[in-house]
Amino acid sequence: MNYHNITKDDMLNGDGLRVVLWVSGCTHHCRECHNPQTWELTSGIPFDNEAEEELFEALKPAHISGITFSGGDPLHPMNREEVARLIKKFRKLYPNKTAWLYTGYLWEDIKDLDGISDLDVLCDGEFVLDLKDEKVHWVGSTNQRVIDVQKTLETGSIVLHNT
Repeated sequence: MNYHNITKDDMLNGDGLRVVLWVSGCTHHCRECHNPQTWELTSGIPFDNEAEEELFEALKPAHISGITFSGGDPLHPMNREEVARLIKKFRKLYPNKTAWLYTGYLWEDIKDLDGISDLDVLCDGEFVLDLKDEKVHWVGSTNQRVIDVQKTLETGSIVLHNT
C-alpha cells in the first residue's frame, strides 16, 4: 500500500484532534475531488515500518482523539488488507480513541469487510458535485452518510453519527 501523508492534529476529518492517514488508490474519480493526486495506486510512497511507527507514535498523546483513514480510498481492493490490519492494531493499542474511515463505497457493499466492525464512524458514498452542500457536516455532498458503525451493527439499521 502507498500513502501520501500522515497529518497530525487534524480537525477537519472527524471529531476532535485526529491523525489522518492519506492512502493512495481510488477508482471513483469523483468530479472536483479534493485529492485527485491520490487516485493512482502507485502514487505517494510505500507504507513501510517507518511510516507505521510514525503513525502510531502520533496517536500516543492524550489530546489526540483518534485516527482517520482517507485518501484515495482506504477500501480500494488493493488497500483493504493493510487498512484492516492497521484498524485492528489501532483498536488494540488505543481502545479509548476513535477510528473513522472515508470511502466512496456504500455501507451496504462493504459492511462485511475485515476491519469495518472495529471502526467507530464510516463516511460512505462518492462525492457528487451536484449534491455539494457546505451545511452537511464531515462530508461534502448530501448523498454521503456519516455512519455510527457500532450502533448500526447493533441495530441492523443504519444509524447516523450525531454531529
